[in-house]
Amino acid sequence: MESVFYLLDAAPYGSEKAFGALNAAAVSLDRIDVTLGLYGDGVYLVAAGQDSTELGLPNLSDILYSYGELKVLVHELSLVERGLFEETLIETIKLVDEEDFLEAMESSDCVILF
Repeated sequence: MESVFYLLDAAPYGSEKAFGALNAAAVSLDRIDVTLGLYGDGVYLVAAGQDSTELGLPNLSDILYSYGELKVLVHELSLVERGLFEETLIETIKLVDEEDFLEAMESSDCVILF
């Protein structure tokens, strides 16, 4: 296997899915081509300025930002549907339309859903 596409469609807080996707992507970076695809509520992960201190959890957008070498594709329509398109987003992402998002998934050797 040469490439993997981790698909996150869950909000960053309230479950372990986002944290798990970030960890899986991080440990895979040295071995294979890794893409993290954010779809649906997963796009909330790229909103800059999140404050998770009251939750007692690490700031997941800061963790994502620290993995500068990780390819992060964000489904643009999901941002628009959630009113996040005009929000400040972390800088290490690429906004893509439906066609490019699906093409990235299909061209990967493996897709893992979180």
